[in-house]
Amino acid sequence: MNLYPSNIMQEYSSYPFTITPVQYQTQSVPPPYQMYQTNLQAVLPLLQRAVKGERNDELFYDYLIQNAPSNQDREIITSIRDDERRHRQMFRHMYYALTGQQITESTTGEPFNIPPSYLAGLEKAIFGELSAVELYRKIYFTIPYTVFKNMVFEILTDELKHASKYNFLYAKNK
Repeated sequence: MNLYPSNIMQEYSSYPFTITPVQYQTQSVPPPYQMYQTNLQAVLPLLQRAVKGERNDELFYDYLIQNAPSNQDREIITSIRDDERRHRQMFRHMYYALTGQQITESTTGEPFNIPPSYLAGLEKAIFGELSAVELYRKIYFTIPYTVFKNMVFEILTDELKHASKYNFLYAKNK
């Protein structure tokens, strides 16, 4: 059963203008609000930074897992590390979908400095997660397409959850 008449497009095609979705209309944006404007060229290097950051976090969290004082700590950090792996794949997917190219990851990341203690490592993890939130917020503002914004929103909220979990571990082990 067809709910629309077969000539519906003909009826609308007689309009003397075309309708452009609001998100694609070019409008001047006042300078203080330009950071909220979608910008494909600006988001690509941010996605590359995100992939690199997620990989570095994954390696750092492997260290924390090995040095965690309890099974509960290990389980929590392992779940966070696994999220970071998934986030990295999501960012790689977004980059590929936008460019048709894979992100080339260097095998040498930031040098890993062993924290002086497990607690110092947790503190570094807390602030690392919060720093990631700031980067991902920029990605959210500049990335096109709702599906990618939704993916970034999921990652962003995971990072906030991770910071809360690390705060819990820090308070528990202090």
